[in-house]
Amino acid sequence: MIKFNKLKLANKLEIYHIPLNKGSKVINVDIFYKVGSRNEIMGKSGIAHMLEHLNFKSTKNLKTGEFDEIVKGFGGSNNASTGFDYTHYFIKCSNSNLEKSLELFAELMSNLSLKDKEFQPERDVVHEERRWRTDNNPIGYLYFRLFNNAFIYHPYHWTPIGFIKDIQNWNIKDIKEFHETYYQPQNAILLIVGDIGKKEAFRLAKEKFEHIKNKNKIPKLHCVEPEQNGAKRAIVYKDTQTQMLAIAYKIPPFNHDDQIGLNALSEYLSNGKSSLLQRVLVDELQLVNQIYAYNLDSIDENLFIFLAICNPDVRAEDVEIKIKELINDLKENLVSDDDVLRVKNLIKSDFVYSFDSSARVANLYGSYLARGDISPLYKFEENIENIDANMLKQTAQKYFVDKKSTTIILKKEEQ
Repeated sequence: MIKFNKLKLANKLEIYHIPLNKGSKVINVDIFYKVGSRNEIMGKSGIAHMLEHLNFKSTKNLKTGEFDEIVKGFGGSNNASTGFDYTHYFIKCSNSNLEKSLELFAELMSNLSLKDKEFQPERDVVHEERRWRTDNNPIGYLYFRLFNNAFIYHPYHWTPIGFIKDIQNWNIKDIKEFHETYYQPQNAILLIVGDIGKKEAFRLAKEKFEHIKNKNKIPKLHCVEPEQNGAKRAIVYKDTQTQMLAIAYKIPPFNHDDQIGLNALSEYLSNGKSSLLQRVLVDELQLVNQIYAYNLDSIDENLFIFLAICNPDVRAEDVEIKIKELINDLKENLVSDDDVLRVKNLIKSDFVYSFDSSARVANLYGSYLARGDISPLYKFEENIENIDANMLKQTAQKYFVDKKSTTIILKKEEQ
């Protein structure tokens, strides 16, 4: 693990410096806002993602597109993403451009224009993104409907893209209110990672950000999903050549002790050609052409998801039966020592790989800090050594429970 240095400004902005790859002259400047679709309300879904788009428009001192032009001009690259729990912006550049990168992010935080004439065309862009990724994409539509059914109260009821009617319904006042509430120093984390000294990193960050004032109190969220006490099941219809299946089980928050077992199950089930689901469902039985099993760890309870795209003329119900058989076998029998070793090696190599660049380190540390707890990251390597066949079996027994499941089948409607 790489140690970090921390500075907290008077305005409560948290700044982290992580030294890495000395001599490379490469740095990442990342800002995480502790806001995602989790902070939205019904009727205004998708606003966090919309604001991510608008954050690169005009400011008091920058024209639309000028942010990107400046970064490109000094040889850097930049991008952003919105998730359930946080919104992430980054610039990757040489260490000589740290001051300019910080200046750009400070300008976005304090002087974003949010003009209606910029909002309206960008809303059309987001609307088209929703149609392209979700409405006209069967697997994207299945994924969206999975969350709509798995969560009835919590804002994880929708994915960050939001509902299409909500996208059509926002106005610039909604966006401004959301920005003033969440885009404040007290709700942000700044990471400076790479070949740069602590003294210079903190001096420049303080110089660029300490003058920015907070505007509002951050609202306290009360969003606890009622306990699921029965299996949920739905069929959705789409014009698709093959049937698709999603099965999901409720799992605890990202900092729960059982996350290491859930990660191990995900690796065992679907990582690589020798994984269980790939071997049985794709190669041996030829029921599906794609199969995934992954652990979605979030601030609040989320889902362990099985997602399958069936082969032509294969019924999703038949794939569901086989997946359930494999799950039951996991719950009743121990995984072989060879498979346990493979899983541990996969997790170890992924973990080591996540430290090989400033971008990956910033993303890794920022994801924990933005969710409010860095301690699971520091226990992670030690926890890998605790993975064994009993852990896999007990974790499967504890979480792959029918009454906590949601099953969605997507297929073409019969005429």
